[in-house]
Amino acid sequence: MPDDKRARLKQWLASGEARLHPLTFPQRELWEASPAPPGDASNHICCIIKVRGSATTGDCRAALQLVVDHQEALRLSFLPGKDGPLQLVRRNAEANVRFRDLSPADGQPEAIEEQAREIFCEPFDLLQGPLYRMEVIRRSEGDFVMPLAIHHAIADGWTLGIFVRDLCGAYLQRAMGAKETPPALPLSYTGWGAEEGAFWTPPELEKRAAFWRPALAGSRRLWNSSSSPEPLQHRVFELPMELAKAARRVAKRTGATLFSTLLAVFQITLFKRTGETDIVVGSPVANRAKQAVRETMGYFSGVVPLRSEVDPARTFAESLRGVQQMTVDAFANAMPFAELARSLGEPGAPGRNPIFEVRFALQNHPVPDIAMPGLSAQLRMRSTGTPRCDLACEITEKGEALEVVWLFRPHLFSLDDIGELNRIFHSVLVAACRAPDERLNAQ
Repeated sequence: MPDDKRARLKQWLASGEARLHPLTFPQRELWEASPAPPGDASNHICCIIKVRGSATTGDCRAALQLVVDHQEALRLSFLPGKDGPLQLVRRNAEANVRFRDLSPADGQPEAIEEQAREIFCEPFDLLQGPLYRMEVIRRSEGDFVMPLAIHHAIADGWTLGIFVRDLCGAYLQRAMGAKETPPALPLSYTGWGAEEGAFWTPPELEKRAAFWRPALAGSRRLWNSSSSPEPLQHRVFELPMELAKAARRVAKRTGATLFSTLLAVFQITLFKRTGETDIVVGSPVANRAKQAVRETMGYFSGVVPLRSEVDPARTFAESLRGVQQMTVDAFANAMPFAELARSLGEPGAPGRNPIFEVRFALQNHPVPDIAMPGLSAQLRMRSTGTPRCDLACEITEKGEALEVVWLFRPHLFSLDDIGELNRIFHSVLVAACRAPDERLNAQ
C-alpha cells in the first residue's frame, strides 16, 4: 500500500472514520475456497432495475445516498493483511451512481444490454471501494433503466430485494419531504459476522465436520475440468405451468419438498448425461434464519454439498424419498464452506471447486416488483456471482410456472449441450409426474 494511503488509513482508524473487522465465514469462502480470485468479474452479482416514475437525477442520487448511509455493506472494502484480508468499514461514503440520457436510437434493448455488460464487467478496487456501481440510464421522460453490479463479498441474492425496497422507500421518503432518517437496523452485517464467529467454535465446527467426512468420503468428480477464467454463460427456459403444478403434486404425495423433487430430477438428469451414479452438487442456503438480519444487506448465504446415489432400478418415488432425507440431514449439519473444505483436506485451487463442480438452486429469496404512487420498479437478474462451479441449474418460481436458468462454462458445454441437458431434465420431470412409481430404467 502506498505511504499516502497508509497514512490516510491510520488517520481514519484513529478518528473513528473507519473500522476494521475480520472476514465473515461466507466472505472467507471467496478468498479460501473459490476457484476464481476475489477480484474476478465473475464474482459480480448483476441485475437491471427498470423504473418508471417522475424521478430526477437529484432524486436518484439522494435516494441512493440514504441507502448507503443505512446499509453498512455499501460502505465496505477490504484491506490486505499479513494474516489475510480484513473488512474496512467506512462511517461515511458518497453514493456511487452515474447518469446518462439516451436518444431513442440508443435506447433499444440491444444497446442497453451492451452498456449494461460494460458496467457489469468493470472490475472493482477491493481496497478503495465502493464495491457496487449503479448507472441511471434515462430512455425517455419517466422511463429509466438502472444496471447494478455489486461484488459478492458484500451481497447475495437476498440482498438485491432489500436494495430495491430500500431504494424505492428512500425515493418515496424524499418525495414526501420526510426529514427523519430510517431507524437503525437491528443487526449490522459486521455485527452478524461477530455473532457467527462466536458461535462457530472449534468444537462446534468439529461436530459438524464429523458428519461430513463419512458423508462425502469417496465421492467422485463428474468430469476433470481444466482451469478457465471465462465467466459463466446462461440460457433460460420455462417449464409449463401444468408441469410445474404436477411437480408440486408429486412432492406433496411423496411427503417431500418441491426443492427435493426438482433436485432428484436434476441428479437423474446428470446420471443420464454422464453415466455417473454418485452425484454431488452444491446448493445455497440463505443463512437468514434470524429475523434481525432479514433487512440487512450483505453476503450471508452459504453452500451445502448434497450427495445422492442414483439407482436406475428404483422408482422415482423411492429415489425422491431418499433425496428428501439426505437434504434434511445435510442442511441440518450445514457449516461454513471454507471450514468444511479445510476439514476434508480439500483446499481451494485456481479454476476448481474443492468439493463439487455443479450447483443446483431453487431461488426463493424475495426480489419483488415494486409499485407505489408515482413509481414502479422491476428487478431482473443477469448474473448471480457464482463462479465456483462449471455448471449450474437455478430454478425460480414465476407465479405457478418455473423458470429454469442453466449457467455453464462455454469451454466445457456448447449451447447444444445445454439444450440437451434441458431436454433431459424436462423429460425426466414429465416421466416422474406421470408415473412416479415406475422404475427409472423403464422410463
